[in-house]
Amino acid sequence: MDVSVVIPVHNEVQSLKLLFQSLDTVLKDLAKSYEYICVDDGSADGSFQILEDMHKQYAHVRVVQLRKRSGKSAALTAGFHYAQGRAIVTIDADLQDDAAAIPKLLQEIDSGQDVVCGWRKFRKDSFVKVISSWFFNITIRWFTGTHLHDINTGLKVYRAAVLQEIEIYGGLYRFLPVLAAQAGFRVAEIPVHHYERRFGKSKYGASKLIDGFLDFLTVLLLTKYSQKPAHFFGGAGLLSFSVGFGISLYLSIEWFSGVHPIGNRPLFFLGILLLIVGVQLISLGLLGEVLISGQKKKTYHIRRILD
Repeated sequence: MDVSVVIPVHNEVQSLKLLFQSLDTVLKDLAKSYEYICVDDGSADGSFQILEDMHKQYAHVRVVQLRKRSGKSAALTAGFHYAQGRAIVTIDADLQDDAAAIPKLLQEIDSGQDVVCGWRKFRKDSFVKVISSWFFNITIRWFTGTHLHDINTGLKVYRAAVLQEIEIYGGLYRFLPVLAAQAGFRVAEIPVHHYERRFGKSKYGASKLIDGFLDFLTVLLLTKYSQKPAHFFGGAGLLSFSVGFGISLYLSIEWFSGVHPIGNRPLFFLGILLLIVGVQLISLGLLGEVLISGQKKKTYHIRRILD
């Protein structure tokens, strides 16, 4: 198989048939064999019935139904597992990504790139979403050294070897290009068209922004500090410990001088707290993330497969 298109689906019943039509229009003109891996992530609006009908009609449509809503990362992981293509395309089912850009992305793969991202240069989203994404991307470029302008685009193409080597969990699907670049793979991006959402509502919210920031801290550890985790939390830990030590030293001098009693002062408890927090950050810090990253824990459960 030349190309696998992995499509995570959650409550997109109105978009699916139009998405298949646009993909077929684009891919049938390529001199490549292709398949669709549609992963139903706990949809409750009839999306699976549409996927089931498409599977019955077309041999190149394969469907994986998860038992419950497991998140986009789990849906993509399941899709990657069953994809047979040498190049793997990801595209969201909401029709905002431009399927017509897929041949351009595949050309970059054929020319030697390992990961190619679609850059939504002119996004058709809400002002809050655009601004938060802009700030998010700048932060990622600054801390990781990657050149990408749109890290969280749903339209990407991977060489299969990339996904065989890099495992994702939690929300790390957003940072697959960063993880690939840090592993030595060649990563590129090209501008693509972006469209307004036609049906349904966006899954983006304040919780997504918080999750993205926390996942970014994880990626920062896994890429730049996996061999020296003390450096990741070391600055914050040393700052907390130093402030706590300074407060404790100040209060100790006052106590030895007999100026003020310190046992019932809030500043005393603050100093102790900062000392403890500093020690915890320095000594334990990111140990949990390091251990989790090395575990191969299955994050999804399949109800059925239409192969």
